[in-house]
Amino acid sequence: MFDSLSDRLAQTFRGLAGKAHLTEENVGASVREVRMALLEADVALEVVRSFTGEVQRKAVGRTVTSAVNPGEAFVGIVRDELTALMGEANDALDLSAAPPAVVLMAGLQGSGKTTTVAKLARLLKERGKKKVAVVSADVYRPAAIDQLHALADEVGARFIVSAADETPVAIAERALSDARAGFDDVLIVDTAGRLAVDEEMMAEIAALHAALGPVETLFVVDAMTGQDAAVTAKAFDRALPLTGVVLAKADGDARGGAAMSVRALTGKPIKFLGTGEKTDGLEPFHPERIASRILGMGDVLTLIEEAERKVDKTQARRLVRKMGRGQKFDLEDLREQLRQMANLGGMESMLEKLPGMNQLPASAQAGMDPGRMRRMEAIIDSMTPQERRYPEILNGSRKRRISLGSGTRIQEVNRLLKEHRQMQRTMKKVTRKGGMQKMMRALNAQGQAQRSAGRGRRRR
Repeated sequence: MFDSLSDRLAQTFRGLAGKAHLTEENVGASVREVRMALLEADVALEVVRSFTGEVQRKAVGRTVTSAVNPGEAFVGIVRDELTALMGEANDALDLSAAPPAVVLMAGLQGSGKTTTVAKLARLLKERGKKKVAVVSADVYRPAAIDQLHALADEVGARFIVSAADETPVAIAERALSDARAGFDDVLIVDTAGRLAVDEEMMAEIAALHAALGPVETLFVVDAMTGQDAAVTAKAFDRALPLTGVVLAKADGDARGGAAMSVRALTGKPIKFLGTGEKTDGLEPFHPERIASRILGMGDVLTLIEEAERKVDKTQARRLVRKMGRGQKFDLEDLREQLRQMANLGGMESMLEKLPGMNQLPASAQAGMDPGRMRRMEAIIDSMTPQERRYPEILNGSRKRRISLGSGTRIQEVNRLLKEHRQMQRTMKKVTRKGGMQKMMRALNAQGQAQRSAGRGRRRR
């Protein structure tokens, strides 16, 4: 997400490099470039005008200290304004009502609403430790109820049965009674979408809102629709009081116009970003982190949080112990590291959260292609267990067999082996300097802290 905008802004900021001061002339030129970058990103025109006006007003005449060059000062102003534009800080769900807290999901057909219901249920279960029930009030779309049922089973949420011959309001009222009887903490209600905003749709969802009295009414919108996402959200907000927006399919949006238009045009916070088809692809929307990511400053906090949740700590401890005993880092270990990276969204997702990675040359970025990571894993999978443990036995005929088995070229097999040897040397140096022992102590301390926290929860 934001790839095009990030690249364009990076070029703009480079234009200020070497300038002694922020003057009306060089700020004006940079602001014009920022304006074009935002328009190309499909940000709404009125939002662009307001944003660039604020940036220019704050930048012209800005006193720059000796520790900060004009380019850095301008980037800081743009970052602050981007953060303000998107909402300052994450606006979390308010689930403080008497259970079950009802979350009503609205949106157009094809926006990813049903998948988002499952993603939200999983997030609330795993991170919020909530008991979650879901129900579908979509009686129009074929298989909508079955789709939610399958997704609920996948994420471990309780599915409340509904039928196409019921009215949406009847389904909602029965589901609310069922959730109360089942002592659920949260009830998420999926609603019908339409191909466009119409009076019938708005009347139906307004009736559902009146019957349920939800604590949260979230509008799910396809991020790839750009500024149209904000226009549609505005239309929904006139029919029922939205409390927030979920940008679905954000990983498919290279421009980012929706993220920067929704808050400004609707006044409603973006609460979550949805990515991918998997049910773990929903993250709280942190404006300050997104602003940093747009400007190539990375998003290290989100990366750390993802690693805490998704990295297999048992495997990490096993590798640390193995290296600590002086054993080699073999291809089985490399395959495990590739799988751990895939759990974190792949190399591309990890790198976009690290500062300055958008400044890498194209040749370096090509080497981090997620497709290449999959091919590397396929190459290792095509080896025998002995070959993975002792790659030095790989001769020409073995390499040909492996390349045929993995659908790759022998050059790719050789490249993988070369990179693995480099990793082995690095691991050996780390081990000699006591790095593995430090990592082991850190992992053990983390494990003890988690076990203590678990015992504390059980005592309560």
